[in-house]
Amino acid sequence: MKLLSWNIQWGRGMDGRVDLSRILRTIRALGDFDLICLQEVAVNFPGLPGSCGEDQVAELSAGLPGYTGIYGAATDVPDGRGGRSQFGNALFSRLPVGQVWRHPLPWPAEPDAPSMQRVLVEAVVTADIGPLRVMTTHLEYYSQRQREAQIDAIRHLHAEACAMSARSPRAEEQGGAFEVFPRPADALLCGDMNFPASAPERLQFLAPFAGGEPGFRDAWEVLHPNEAHAPTVGIHPVGFVDQPECFDFVFVTEGLSNRLKAHDIDAATEASDHQPVWVELA
Repeated sequence: MKLLSWNIQWGRGMDGRVDLSRILRTIRALGDFDLICLQEVAVNFPGLPGSCGEDQVAELSAGLPGYTGIYGAATDVPDGRGGRSQFGNALFSRLPVGQVWRHPLPWPAEPDAPSMQRVLVEAVVTADIGPLRVMTTHLEYYSQRQREAQIDAIRHLHAEACAMSARSPRAEEQGGAFEVFPRPADALLCGDMNFPASAPERLQFLAPFAGGEPGFRDAWEVLHPNEAHAPTVGIHPVGFVDQPECFDFVFVTEGLSNRLKAHDIDAATEASDHQPVWVELA
């Protein structure tokens, strides 16, 4: 199973041009992926630099035939013309998709820090290695306090899923809206976490769970022990980091860590202000 994660900056490249076809060409050139997780995907948001209000979910879906597209809008606001402007994360799967969740993440008020609503998109997929949950997110950039609250929420959702995975459905839950679908404990979490590898937030993600639930491991650290994370931002000059850093991570639960076969980063592309990252499990 191969998964790609990429903050595409609504398709805006380092040249300032929004080009979803360039994003799709880059993904195809990098490999044949079963799962594609994209952050900063916009729908009808002409206020974003370079955008003319594209329905980027529709454009990406059209360019990825054979994939099921799942969109989670973190921001969903009126566009002033009777429609809606949306901004969030998209997950595309060519594996069978079970239940899907779109979890709003905490957004505590901070008068002195700019911020925006964030979301975690979660889907159960069935791969050759078995069923697992795939989660993708984009944490707050400006506020460590908000990132920490969001990480706590994601860890709580993971513990909840693990408890559900051990629960037997009741007769009353057969069919209809109460029907219980599988929500396995094995999980993969990816996205733009907006902190460097040296930050305490990474250790917060990796901390053991008090209830004994399977914890997360950093896929890069599993495959490249004692080696610094390859940078995913700042390889090409950007205004939000002073030096190249790793902001884009893939975390896997302990049961999947021994299945990791590869983890790589495309340092060449300038189709976004972040670099694509991918992993392969076998």
